[in-house]
This record gives sequence, structure tokens and C-alpha cells, in this order.
Amino acid sequence: MSTSPSHEPAQQQRGGRVVAAPEEEKEEKARCEWDFRLSTVVAPSAAAGEVSDAIGAIEFDPADRLLATGGIARKIRIYSLGTLLPESRDSSLTFFDHSTACRLCICTPAKLSSLRWRPDSGGRTVGSGDYDGVVTEYDVESNVAIFERDEHAGRRVWSVDYSVNGDLGASGSDDGTVQLWDSRCPNGGRVAVARGGGAVCSVEFDPEGGPWVGAGSADRLAYMFDVRAISAGPVAALGGHGRAVTYVRFAQGGRRVVTSGTDGSHRLWEWAEGREVRAYRGHVNSRSFVGMSVWRGAGIVGSGSESNEVFVYDLRWKEPIWVRGFGLRREEGGAFVGAVSWRQAVSGPGEGALVAGGSDGVLQVFVCRKKTESE
Repeated sequence: MSTSPSHEPAQQQRGGRVVAAPEEEKEEKARCEWDFRLSTVVAPSAAAGEVSDAIGAIEFDPADRLLATGGIARKIRIYSLGTLLPESRDSSLTFFDHSTACRLCICTPAKLSSLRWRPDSGGRTVGSGDYDGVVTEYDVESNVAIFERDEHAGRRVWSVDYSVNGDLGASGSDDGTVQLWDSRCPNGGRVAVARGGGAVCSVEFDPEGGPWVGAGSADRLAYMFDVRAISAGPVAALGGHGRAVTYVRFAQGGRRVVTSGTDGSHRLWEWAEGREVRAYRGHVNSRSFVGMSVWRGAGIVGSGSESNEVFVYDLRWKEPIWVRGFGLRREEGGAFVGAVSWRQAVSGPGEGALVAGGSDGVLQVFVCRKKTESE
């Protein structure tokens, strides 16, 4: 799907507030308070040949033991964090190919656009959304599909998510709907349907347990819904992006969200007040899903880029605080970074990990630590 919207953004109430971007305010210069280093690189083997292995989704499991990736190669790869993350800060850079590093590989019937672990499964069940419009859950211990839901009339599912306790599932699709279902029912009984003004590119429940779900739409708006009355329409509609909204991610506290669009910006919102706080620019994004992830505990955003780089922004400043190249830039014949994910759990105070995947199938793991006052 082209994520470019087919019509102009709304300028009036559409079941909620539509909010224009604020004027830029002066702020202090951005500074990087984190020390990043590349820890692990996992690449396709030479035997993969010309088969595309582009990575479009990366997810840490809530039990903090596994990492899942998916993309157009029709595979879900499961990795142990013990393999990908260094044993100590002094560990040297490690190289693997996927066949060596991968703990388990699940073949899927269609190309994958989204992955999400079920939070109530103890790292055993991962859900996927695919290009055929189907949501499927897989048991990673038995390597089989255990649930399937086909309610989007064959239109591509761009995003799946689960409520914090796992009771509800949500999917967003090219058909312009957000569908909620009861994940405890064997047939995934539909709970409610919400509609945006275009294809739904992203859905996310409030990860802190609030009754909110955010959705990004190709009509250039981000919508916020109350899951207790989702069919009543959005409680807020956030308008500031110039093109499709590809990601909506909650920041810590649940009252702020970060959105991403193919206008080349991320934006921080106090959504309940309908106020845009800040816009973040530096990465390149005009046509592809490049990935965006918020490390809620640290208040920093990871982003891919069509320039084949990884960007990190601190929510306090509009300029990036750290940029790392993946290889050749796209205009030089290289790939682009299409997926990123922060490890929400931490191995120690002031320590974190960011995993990024490229359209060439290369997975890179970065570890970071908070700098001390003397550094």
C-alpha cells in the first residue's frame, strides 16, 4: 500500500478534536546523555541468494527472554536475548548469520507487516498481521498456528496489538477499520469496530493499562479511542502531519503519545488536551514504513530512516541526539532501516538496548548506558 493519503486532512471535528500544529518554541540545544555502541550484527547467509529478507517488524517479548522479527520473507524468526545481547559492557562486536543465531523459524503463509507478543502468554504466543488481511497467533514452543482471524475482507493488516492483560486484541487494516476482539474466545469474537478516514497503519493500546487505544491513519490524522465506547468514535483526532500517520506510540504516563508520518517527522502530543508539544526531524521518511519505538522509561525515541540510518531522539529536544549509519545510503544502492524496537525491561540502572532491522535483512543490536556526570 502507498501510505500517501488520497485526500486533504480534515479541518473540523470528526468525532473528536482536530488540532493544528503549534508555533515553534525556542528550546535548549539537544545533547546526548547516553553512550551507544553496536553489540551484535545478524545478516542473511550467502545461501539466501536473491530472496528478499526485508525486516518490517521487531518485538521483544514481555518476559524479556526472546526477540521476534518478521517481514516479507514469510518467516517469523525467534532469537534468544542471551545470544543477541552481550554478556558484559566489554564484550566485543559479534557477527552471526540468521541460521546460526535464530532459535526458531516459523514459516507463514503470507508476507508479514506486524508482530506483537501476547502479554499473558509468558513469551509463548506471538501474534502477526499479514498482507492477506489475516491475524494469526503462533505457539513458539510447538511451532504451530493456534488462532486465526480473517475479518478484514482480505485487505492488508498493517498492525496488531494486545491490551496490557491480553484480554483484548486489536488490528488495523487497509480497509479503514480498527477491529477489537476478545482474545480469550476461541473464535476471537468481535467486540467493536472503529473507523478512521483512511487505511489504518498503526494501533496501540495504552501499555500502562488505561482504557485508550491510539490509531494512525493514511488520512494524516492520529485518532485516540476509549475502548469502553470505541464505536462512538474517537475522543481526539490529532492533525499536524502532512502525510500518512504510520505509527502511534504511547509515552510514559499514558497522557502523551508520539506519532510518526511519511512527512518525515515524529510528533509528541498531550492528546487529552489536543496539544502538539514538539516535532522531531532529521530522519528521512517519505514513502516507506521505517519503524518507530518509544523507550518509555527513558523518554527517548528510536527511529529508522530511508537514508539507511538509525536515529535516536530525546523527547525534550526536536533534534536527534544520536545517529548511526547501517551501510550504504539508499541513493547509493543501499537499503533502508524499516523496523526498530527498544527493550522496555532493563538489565541494570541506566542501561538499555535498541534493535534495528534493514530492508536488506540485516539485524543490528545496539546497547546503551546513561553517562555519568563526569563523562
